[in-house]
Amino acid sequence: MTINVMSNPYITIREAAQMLHISEKAVLDLVESQKLKAYKIADKFLRLNRAEVVVLQHSGQVEMNEAPQSYTFGERVYDFFYFNDFYIVSLAVVAALLYWILLR
Repeated sequence: MTINVMSNPYITIREAAQMLHISEKAVLDLVESQKLKAYKIADKFLRLNRAEVVVLQHSGQVEMNEAPQSYTFGERVYDFFYFNDFYIVSLAVVAALLYWILLR
């Protein structure tokens, strides 16, 4: 069996829930029962290995119990700014400093 791992090997709880067609709470239950291993990124963000989720998905051990939750455009925008806030602020500071140095 070939596992296609996309560019980022780690996915969110929500993405795993959508892949497995279960609720986010059910994914967390799988983590607690140690059927899935969770990783903390920067001691803050809980992520799952995409390859492990795919293997679990194809194993037939997970029963679909709820419709997958949709991931709205607003939630995607919120997550983008939430996870990239440091880079956005850094870019703004660098741009302000360049403006101040070059146009002064």
